[in-house]
Amino acid sequence: MPRPPNEPSWDCMLPGPPSKNNAGSADLSSAGLLAYAAGSSVAILDTHSMQLVSTLPLPASPSSAASPFITAVRWSPLPLPHHLLESETSSPHLMLSVGDRHGRISLLDFRSKSPILFLETNYPNSSKLGIQDLCWIQTRSDSWSLAAISGPSLLSIYNTATGRCFFKYDASPEYFSCLRRDPFDSRHFCALGLKGFLLSVKLLGDDSENDVVLKELQIRSDTSELQRLERDSSSSSSSSSSGGGGVNNGAPASALFPNYVVKFAFSPHWKHVVLVGFPREMVLFDLQYESVLFATGFPRGCGKFLEVLPDVNMEVFYCVHLDGKLSTWRRKEEEQLHIMCSMDELMPSIGTSVPSPLVLAVAISQSDYTLQDIHKLCPDSDLDVMDFSNPFDFLDESRIISKTHLISVSDDGKVWKWLLTAEGSRDSQKDIESAKRVTKVGEVSLAEIESRSEGFSAAEVTHVNDSNSREKRKSGPSTVADEVSFKMNLVGQLHLLSSAVTMLAVPSPSLTATSARGGNSPAVAVPLVALGTQSGTIDVIDISANAVAASFSVHNSVVRGLRWLGNSRLVSFSYTPGTEKTGGYVNKLVVTCLRSGLHRTFRVMQKPERAPIRALRSSSSGRYLLILFRDAPVEVWAMTKTPIMLRSLALPFTVLEWTLPTVPRPAQNKPSRTSSFLSKDRGGIPPISSPTKASSTDAKEGADGSKDEFSESFAFALVNGALGVFEVHGRRIRDFRPKWPSSSFVSSDGLITAMAYRLPHVVMGDRSGNIRWWDVTTGQSSSFNTHREGIRRIKFSPVVPGDNSRGRIAVLFYDNTFSVFDLDSPDPLANSLLQPQFPGTLVLELDWLPLRINKDDPLLLCIAGADSSFRLVELNVHDPKIGDFGSLAQPSKERFRPVPLPSPVLLPTPHALALRMVLQMGVKPSWFDAFSTAMNEAHIPGTPSAGDLRGYMIDSPRVGDSAVPEMLLKVLEPYRKEGGLLDEDRVRLYAKIVKKSSTLRLAFAAAIFGESMEALFWLQLPRALNHLMNKLVNKSAQKGPRTAHAPEIDEASMLSRISSKGKSVPGEKSILGNGQLKLMAFEQQELWERANERISWHEKLEGEESIQNRVHELVSVGNLEAAVSLLLSTSPESSYFYANALRAVALSSAVSSSLLELAVKVVAANMVRNDRSMSGTHLLCAVGRYQEACSQLQDAGCWTDAATLAATHLKGSDYARVLQRWAEHVLHAEHNIWRALILYVAAGALQEALAALRQAQLADTAAMFLLVCHETHSEFLSRLDSDEEATSSFKDKVPHLPGLNPVDEDVVAVGEYFGQYQRKLVHLCMDSQPYTD
Repeated sequence: MPRPPNEPSWDCMLPGPPSKNNAGSADLSSAGLLAYAAGSSVAILDTHSMQLVSTLPLPASPSSAASPFITAVRWSPLPLPHHLLESETSSPHLMLSVGDRHGRISLLDFRSKSPILFLETNYPNSSKLGIQDLCWIQTRSDSWSLAAISGPSLLSIYNTATGRCFFKYDASPEYFSCLRRDPFDSRHFCALGLKGFLLSVKLLGDDSENDVVLKELQIRSDTSELQRLERDSSSSSSSSSSGGGGVNNGAPASALFPNYVVKFAFSPHWKHVVLVGFPREMVLFDLQYESVLFATGFPRGCGKFLEVLPDVNMEVFYCVHLDGKLSTWRRKEEEQLHIMCSMDELMPSIGTSVPSPLVLAVAISQSDYTLQDIHKLCPDSDLDVMDFSNPFDFLDESRIISKTHLISVSDDGKVWKWLLTAEGSRDSQKDIESAKRVTKVGEVSLAEIESRSEGFSAAEVTHVNDSNSREKRKSGPSTVADEVSFKMNLVGQLHLLSSAVTMLAVPSPSLTATSARGGNSPAVAVPLVALGTQSGTIDVIDISANAVAASFSVHNSVVRGLRWLGNSRLVSFSYTPGTEKTGGYVNKLVVTCLRSGLHRTFRVMQKPERAPIRALRSSSSGRYLLILFRDAPVEVWAMTKTPIMLRSLALPFTVLEWTLPTVPRPAQNKPSRTSSFLSKDRGGIPPISSPTKASSTDAKEGADGSKDEFSESFAFALVNGALGVFEVHGRRIRDFRPKWPSSSFVSSDGLITAMAYRLPHVVMGDRSGNIRWWDVTTGQSSSFNTHREGIRRIKFSPVVPGDNSRGRIAVLFYDNTFSVFDLDSPDPLANSLLQPQFPGTLVLELDWLPLRINKDDPLLLCIAGADSSFRLVELNVHDPKIGDFGSLAQPSKERFRPVPLPSPVLLPTPHALALRMVLQMGVKPSWFDAFSTAMNEAHIPGTPSAGDLRGYMIDSPRVGDSAVPEMLLKVLEPYRKEGGLLDEDRVRLYAKIVKKSSTLRLAFAAAIFGESMEALFWLQLPRALNHLMNKLVNKSAQKGPRTAHAPEIDEASMLSRISSKGKSVPGEKSILGNGQLKLMAFEQQELWERANERISWHEKLEGEESIQNRVHELVSVGNLEAAVSLLLSTSPESSYFYANALRAVALSSAVSSSLLELAVKVVAANMVRNDRSMSGTHLLCAVGRYQEACSQLQDAGCWTDAATLAATHLKGSDYARVLQRWAEHVLHAEHNIWRALILYVAAGALQEALAALRQAQLADTAAMFLLVCHETHSEFLSRLDSDEEATSSFKDKVPHLPGLNPVDEDVVAVGEYFGQYQRKLVHLCMDSQPYTD
């Protein structure tokens, strides 16, 4: 159910902290947006500025009131759409696939914050099959399918256009753990199980099961711990549920075994290679070889495995452990062996709570690599465009090999941003010199390749390309991997809600609340909300910025009560049970100053008390505090600098509430001229609310108009239902003497459980759902029943001068639902807002935010959800029916961001395309400076005025209409002024490349929108074009007269030289900093080197399948001698012996005759030794002995194959002999005479055919056989009449068919035998009686 596009969603929502129930689900898009699951919502962060962009709550299913935990999140891989539509209905590049614990899979749209589509997961027990993981798979150029793991072992694949499931695979008793897509082939993905089962899946379409190609593999690992966990799980479930049911009840692996994690990742450097992490070991597995390339256990001190993250820039991977540590592993040169080279903490021991928070999810940035490739292709020499102070500084870039950003999410609501750097040796001067030398070569390659590529000789181009590849790695020839150091630094952090929310407090100061600075200046209402949490911290939320402004670690246990004292102090309490010896409770009361951050405890007792504190109630001035105990008198405290207890009240109170600030009289206090924070025309930073909204809380103000600013009153209810109002005046407490209602308020059906008080009205709710209100000055009263469960909280909405509607209340029920009622209406129940219109979560606490100044301002309701989220919801005052959330005509503008949001991918699609085009054409870096037109205009030569933007475009070759760039710049002007296009790092990089080459600009524009493959294409395009032109130059040079030039590398001879040794050419290789450019390798030498390097990894692998793959690799690189040697080493007992023998002979013949003779001898000897003559048929074919090959095939029982071989290669009598032998087999072994006769005739063995008929005593058939043979022979001769010479010669040579001469004894015997047969038949016919019915 998509929302209407103009209806706003939550104006403010902060997600609760993620937990293990979210299964560590997080995904970092290539554009730098992090989405992670927090409770039943998805939090979306911009990782460049480390800001919360938005929170998407998942709607609840119709069967439940609350949304389930989200357990899987994946960004859509669709790129920014380039087609222009009239209306932007959806943003496929900003779409999320989300799976939850109830088994639902939905596609969420970022723009509308609502589901576009729910996939059809209605299989049996679907509500129990929680989602473990999701993975997008490409089926066509423009469509993707979604693979999902449901429950412990079900793999399903869905068509994302229709939501239909078209493939299912059940792997039980295996537990599926995760899904990953192959970076080399988007149609291919793998599913891994906890026991090492690996399912390789390739999609050829998205219509049916026939479009899915499967391959099942097994990775051997020690699963003894998992078996023990299974036994424990089954025993505990059987003991807890005697009624039966499944052991796991459909829960996914992450819920069944949360501390037994098995995950994998595809290597981004080598096809078919996957990195698999088991709890206590790492395995490198080759999908093609179906074998383990490398395995190692974790060293002592390493925690269990959590996640593996490969680095795209280097042949390095990072392993995250459950104990919050990060280990770095790099590959050794020329072999597939990884060693651990560093260990770091993802959860610093300083500044974190005890016990240390858990690292739940880790993601590695995909956007850094392409930008680094662009940076490395651009020399640093003439960086004079912009002069920023740069944390991403490139001054000592000669030592930097790679930079990678890592994002980690912990269960205390923090998101951490780490910078991982690989640096060369600091002391190696040789490295620095080589890096400088490389930089110079890089300049030549970039500046001159495009301008005069036709002038290069082959040697020059080869040299440039070689240098380019070294320059990309940023490590000189002497940079050995051992000299590389890996470092990790924390460069950013975002603090969201730290723990499950238990309390919510909103400041509502009256005019008598003075500011903390002292003096008599009154306190103002601030846009802050305080939240108490389960961990004992107090988080203060800044509503205007939708962020956590401060977090105070106050208590060691759950915050059970929280109240504001004025607008800058908080009072909170917690309690813990005493020791077993002493018993009782230890109550802790703390006053926290928001400005100084200091905490001061008061009411400190020497020993535990008998009763715990039940609640706190602070007056709106912040001067008085009521402390309610469970079974002890209420204490009244004056909250001075050192709090003083005034007295205790030993009455059986059930509820107590101070009066709220009343509306000031317009004559006394004129409304402030400051624009309202909530008014319709709000623009930039909101002003602080005016103090005129509050008033004195004098207890007598409503009655006689007198004013005493130092007295405040509170209303109460007793256990017997009696009501009362007390007032506190200085240190005295006296009865207010209210006017009692005419009818009795004593409740016969339940205690009063909630109360709200604002002079002159007291509103009460009881545990039967009744709401009563009473005017303490007139005695008027009324009541109605909500027909709901008991009432837990009642909150008066804030009022302002001129607002006639004072009776609006929010009511929270014990079932965690709420309603809003208007007590001024004749029928409050008819005009109520019920909670089902507020989807997604149950409500723990609620209160109004008292920031209204104007009567036209909307009401704001603060809600603490059961999913630990904080939400702010608008209600429009003027709506005829109160029950409408978000009924403003326009969506609320985002109010305030302390830092701009530099994420171009979030722009509306047309604007994003405009920015993309501007970056491609080339815009001066000064355009990105938000203050350039105002501040720096005089300092930047050639800076245009604000009205004329054409001067910002650089002088580059124009494509299309020259007026378009200026129009695009005008469209983007609002974003530019806010500084919300690109962050400084990327602006600095763009400043370096903007005038270098158009391909770098095109690559940059693609990279910032997350389209890395397009960026790589642009980076590689110049090399490809030069390669092409080189060939054209060499070709024309060969046709013309030969001239002396630089020595040219003969690729063919070089490859043959190399292949004879099987080793790579001498040159510099590095496992570090290869970058992604090699994914688009095309040059012969580059491709050959990469293939040749793989060979050395597999030399130690054993097994027949491995040999097959190794031979294929050796043949591919032209090393035929090594391939023949490997094939001849096959044991005669091997099932691959005959195939390898055949290939050894064939390949040896391509090398030399001597190698061929050697291969033939070895193979023949092995065949004889093993008595497998059939295996020699291919060998015999290779040397032209087809007759013998057919005989061997027939000896081995391959009759059809022998005939096929004979039909291909044999003629005449040789072919006939094969067929005749086959006929004898069919006749005597298969007992099929008719098929044998055909074969005999085809072989020309007519006598044998007759003999077979006679032996079978088929006299009539034998005669008919002879008849047909003679007739056919005659007809054949008659057709030859056209060629008389040929006919006469043929008649002379073949007067009759061979073996069927009429005078032959066998032929005569057939005739005679047939005569006897006929006669006997006649007699039998005469002797037989006719048959009648």
